Formats: sequence, structure tokens, C-alpha cells
Amino acid sequence: MRLLPCGDSGLLVEVEDLDAVLALYAELVDDMPEGVVDLVPAARTLMLRIDPARSDPARVGRLVRDLEPRAGRHLDEGLLEVPVTYDGEDLAEVGRLTGLGERGVVEAHTAQEWTVAFCGFAPGFGYLVGTDDRLTVARRSVPRTKVPARSVALAGEFTGVYPRESPGGWQLIGRTTLQPWDLERDPPALLVPGTRVRFVEA
Repeated sequence: MRLLPCGDSGLLVEVEDLDAVLALYAELVDDMPEGVVDLVPAARTLMLRIDPARSDPARVGRLVRDLEPRAGRHLDEGLLEVPVTYDGEDLAEVGRLTGLGERGVVEAHTAQEWTVAFCGFAPGFGYLVGTDDRLTVARRSVPRTKVPARSVALAGEFTGVYPRESPGGWQLIGRTTLQPWDLERDPPALLVPGTRVRFVEA
């Protein structure tokens, strides 16, 4: 574990891997140190925002170092079913790259439970990790300038749902009717860290 200052009142915790991030995040959510007002997980880091009137990075850092998160522990924010029409432009290519074929990709994507590890890229974009590494594929060599909103895609070890039309380099395998980001909803993001997701073929 490596602790780094982040701005005037933040603390960036670097850990070994995503599993360590998820375990530390779950531990801190359950027992938030005094003065910590927000947690921002990423692939190898966890950023803690601290209210300087209530604590400071050095004190919080000592508390974090004393934690012993249980390996394999993840925050559980409940299960969400996401209906998907599997007709993405890259479905055939993903089938070829993985050796599963189009039908095999759909079956592998729907057969496992995914977990939102962290969010980024755009408001409402969750990076979901699964348990079947057969769907690990590289990003497209040439990103698209426009990816339709609610596209379901794969890149590296992750799957995700584009919350709005945007550029993107992930492999598109389908689309959903669910809206990942809605300012009228509380919270606006449908896919928050710790949410378990089951993709269901529509």
C-alpha cells in the first residue's frame, strides 16, 4: 500500500490490484474514518476526499494503514438485471477473438454475475468485472467517434454500458433499454460501485 497526498485535502491510496481496491473500499464504506466525505475507487487506487475542518490526510492515512481488509470482500449494493439485445457491431469480431462465436459470447456474458468495480470516463459509466476471463478482449484499434447511448460493450477484463452518445473504443456487443445516468433519479447513476449485475438476453 502506498499513500500519496491528493490536492489540499485528499489522500490517494495505491494498492496491488483491483481486488485489493474492492476490499479496501468495502471496509471503508462500513467504517468511514472521521472527516472522510467521499470515496472514489479506480482500477488500482482509492481516493479519499477529506473535510479539512474535521481531519487531515496524515491522520486518515494512519487509520487506513491499520486496516486489514479481508481478501475477496466486495461491497454489495444489490442485484440489478439488465436486459440486452445482443446485436452489437462488434459481436462477430468478439466471437472470433475469443473463439466462442457470437452465440458463445452471449452465453458467457449472460451466464455470469458482474460487479461494478468503479466508475469513470463519463457520468454513469460503470466498469464491471466478472468471473469468466474468456471474454477478455482488447479495445478496438480504431475508436469510434460516436457510440450510441446504452450500448453494452467489452474491453480488457471489463464490461460496461455507455450512458450517452460519445466517442469510444470498446467492443460493442449489444444494447439495453435501461438508462445508466438520469439526473432525475437519486442517485443519478444506476451502476454504482458494489452493484451486482446480471445481463439478461432480451
